[in-house]
Amino acid sequence: MSRKSLISEALASAPIEANSGPSVSELPSTPKQNFTNKRLEAFGEAARLVKRPTIRLKPSECSIWPGNARDYSLLDEHRLRSLIDSILAENGNRIPAVVRKTTNSECPYELVIGTRRHWAISWLNANHYPDIYLIAIVEDIDDEAAFRLADIENREREDISDLERGLNYKAAVDTYYGGVQLRMAERLKISKSQLARYIALTELPPFVVSAFSSPMDLHAKYAEKLLPVLRDPVARAKIETAADQLASEQSFRRSGDEQPIAGPEVVARLLQALVTKGRVQKAAISANDGTTIGLVDRDQRKMLTITLSQSELSTDEILRALRPVIESSKLIAGRKL
Repeated sequence: MSRKSLISEALASAPIEANSGPSVSELPSTPKQNFTNKRLEAFGEAARLVKRPTIRLKPSECSIWPGNARDYSLLDEHRLRSLIDSILAENGNRIPAVVRKTTNSECPYELVIGTRRHWAISWLNANHYPDIYLIAIVEDIDDEAAFRLADIENREREDISDLERGLNYKAAVDTYYGGVQLRMAERLKISKSQLARYIALTELPPFVVSAFSSPMDLHAKYAEKLLPVLRDPVARAKIETAADQLASEQSFRRSGDEQPIAGPEVVARLLQALVTKGRVQKAAISANDGTTIGLVDRDQRKMLTITLSQSELSTDEILRALRPVIESSKLIAGRKL
């Protein structure tokens, strides 16, 4: 089934609400097709297909429906720069958001679809453009239909992590489909195996997630490689040690504006920990005043990994703190293991 058909099906039972606002077909169009417009074009065509009237709202009139996969708190100006520029050029969002009326809420509407548009217009309102409104379609739909509608729009988004989708699907399968993944897969028109992969990703422990530079680097396919070995207590302990080391390295690289360790390499190093003999020895690196300025890891292969934290110490003070670490490593290296 096409994306248009899916959206039409999700909205099919929603009554049309009379409105004095401009229709979708009357909204200004632009010949320039940037990335955002291309991504939203399919939904826009479906919206014109069902011919819902639109209204103009201030973002403050809408609460955000928590059933959407996108984490609103992670949105920022950098991520939404192209959308902000597009909305500013057109004096509004060309593709309408979808809202529904609320009853027991401080806001008269709840936003079902359009969190990026909502955030962008909120930002513009707070930054010298108070006269730009959020153009929206009002739909009378229940939570399950709202979930399916939001999933249709979000499914091909590149800026929603697999982990966000997995958490969203895991909550939805219990809330709307009685815990039956097959029923949910049929309603969403996706394969059961695909749904299972997303939900399996949520089973990865926090220490594995922290080994990745960003949740965007954590793909559903990685769960298939890591979950089976994590069920063994011995292997789990080794992977946890490797994950802690990776998390420290990722933090160090961020502090120095260096390229992060990519997702595939993270997985490879986690699995490599299973074939590394011996345990990793960890020790703190302390300055003369006792302040911890980093960590040193040493494994049975006599390899040292030194991770330094940001501090106000001078170069000489840091080198003095490193000297006993280096000298100690030489002594240990000279012993028979």
